[in-house]
Amino acid sequence: MGALSWDDYFMSLAFLTSMRSKDPSTQVGACIVNDRNRIIGVGYNGMPSNCPNDQLPWSKRSVEGELATKYPYVVHAELNAVLNKNAESCSGCRIYSTLFPCNECAKVIIQAGIKQVIFASDKHSDRASAKASRRLFELANVELRQHVPEARRGGRDGTQWEKAEKQ
Repeated sequence: MGALSWDDYFMSLAFLTSMRSKDPSTQVGACIVNDRNRIIGVGYNGMPSNCPNDQLPWSKRSVEGELATKYPYVVHAELNAVLNKNAESCSGCRIYSTLFPCNECAKVIIQAGIKQVIFASDKHSDRASAKASRRLFELANVELRQHVPEARRGGRDGTQWEKAEKQ
């Protein structure tokens, strides 16, 4: 049995990182890698630093309105990966994300100089934010690629990917 491909390795790391998220409904992870296959940043979706997780809402909907949901508060995985990276520049790097980036994260990815986005799930492709992301990435010449695990290409047993495909 050979070594994991770099793509499988970094996407696995993104999935492992997503397990740090305390979000009960959506766990997303991201990993930024330079052209020498060195990891320069990882992130997962969660509340901002120094904001106690138990004092902000995690719900997706509320009769009390948007401020009673997680959406105004959660920092996305891709943004956390950029904000928490080491001192190396993101320019020319690639980012692995367990979920296709929203339009707000697309802006950050583009501004950081990341040139390739590899994503596992594209379950929100019909939403306006995903369509806006695709448009921004196209205009900025950022390459997009949905990750296909080696097992799906005739390689290893891909059971670790089955959970991702169901999310």
